Amino acid sequence: MSKSKSNQAISLFSEFEGPISKSAIKPAQERKRQKTEFTSTKDLLGKYQVNETNKHISHEFQSFGCHLAEALADKRHTSLYIKLAKTVSRGLLERALSFVTDSTADNKAKLFMWKLEQLKKSKST
Repeated sequence: MSKSKSNQAISLFSEFEGPISKSAIKPAQERKRQKTEFTSTKDLLGKYQVNETNKHISHEFQSFGCHLAEALADKRHTSLYIKLAKTVSRGLLERALSFVTDSTADNKAKLFMWKLEQLKKSKST
């Protein structure tokens, strides 16, 4: 065998060589495309209820302090509850909160502070 014959290119796709038949190409009318209607992002988000969150809360204790203020119906003193959530044990705060939510007191914030002091005293002794 001569050198020139051994270096000839071998076609890997022999079935695709030659003229392309018209049956291989489908006209645009025959192609089946899925017809979908796109909805705007505004319409998609309109289906869901977006909860407004406070943009200034960056730590978990701040979130818990706000939760305490809402549960005790004392939003005026939210900063106090955030400070308590940061410094006081979470277990004490949750026990005092559960005590208050079970009660039928008029001033739940005052009862919460009283119960928190009672729990602190009983913990220290």
